[in-house]
Amino acid sequence: MLPYPLLSASLVIMWLALNGFTLGHLILGCIVAVFASWGMASLRPAKPRLKKWYLLPKLVGIVLYDIVRSNIAVASIILGGHRRKFKSGFITVPLDVESPMALAVLAVVVTSTPGTAWLEYNSLNRTVLIHVLDLVDEAEWQTLIKGRYEALLMEIFE
Repeated sequence: MLPYPLLSASLVIMWLALNGFTLGHLILGCIVAVFASWGMASLRPAKPRLKKWYLLPKLVGIVLYDIVRSNIAVASIILGGHRRKFKSGFITVPLDVESPMALAVLAVVVTSTPGTAWLEYNSLNRTVLIHVLDLVDEAEWQTLIKGRYEALLMEIFE
């Protein structure tokens, strides 16, 4: 059984369009299409399991609030010129979350918030490297990410 029959048919048609129609190319194109379809099926991510889906609006509200607040803070840094010294830097945040979907959502949240960027996740140590535009206190950022986002994501996904 083909997991993606439309993909397989399209690949066979493309194979024949590129190579010309012969019985050998038809058979080879079908074999390539079947294996490509199985390969695509193995790449399909697991469906997310939302244990507490009703907490999603709370998460969206928190993230939108933080995005607006960060936009204002970044704009004040950029428009304020060099009146106030700011220090950008890298922080490492240890994480307890294990769900790949929750990690993906956390990466999107951190990266979509102006002034921060998710750079690297170390799956062995379960830590994330984040760049912060205005780094005042590393412990404050760790507490913010763990308490504000990670705890809520663990409730939603785990």
